Amino acid sequence: MDLKRCFEKSPLIPAVVQEAGTGLVLMLAYMSEESLKKTLETGYTWFFSRSRQSLWNKGESSGHFQKVVSVTPDCDDDALLVVVEQTGPACHTGNKSCFYRKGELYGDDG
Repeated sequence: MDLKRCFEKSPLIPAVVQEAGTGLVLMLAYMSEESLKKTLETGYTWFFSRSRQSLWNKGESSGHFQKVVSVTPDCDDDALLVVVEQTGPACHTGNKSCFYRKGELYGDDG
């Protein structure tokens, strides 16, 4: 995969992280070309923190690592689907997924 094509439109692209066994969407983060390279090299997710302006390895401080199963660009090469085997919760709140607030803005309220 030519990584550069994913960063032609922007230096950061969204990465949707999905759990391999369940299909549950765990989180959304951003990747730079460097963090994507590190992800592919190490087999564990690396992202770019927009607030800290630096790379971070998911699980580095919590121990809740994400082992990469696959990385697939979307049809326009400007977003990624990262399928992982998740250790522990993915969300910093302790929830399994960052998308635990069902229908809070619209739809299912239960």
